[in-house]
Amino acid sequence: MMAKFHLDIVTPVTRIDSGSVHMVVVPGTEGDFGVLAGHAPVLSTIRPGIIEVFREAGAQPERIEVDGGLAEVNEAGLTILTGDLSLTD
Repeated sequence: MMAKFHLDIVTPVTRIDSGSVHMVVVPGTEGDFGVLAGHAPVLSTIRPGIIEVFREAGAQPERIEVDGGLAEVNEAGLTILTGDLSLTD
């Protein structure tokens, strides 16, 4: 079994997503970056784009459109703070 980590996606109003995931691809302002379990701590701004959430290894990603925000990776997992988002196909 592949290692998982905790993901939280929140807006100023509500928590959009929370749970264990295999990998997340984030549209950072300096370029897209992938997060797996054990990722080094990082704080990055997010540009408008698509966050891809892979719940399981090899699974099709859930795609979430965001208008920007912040991503923080630490020992607790990945937290994404965004102002507006929508689920895409």
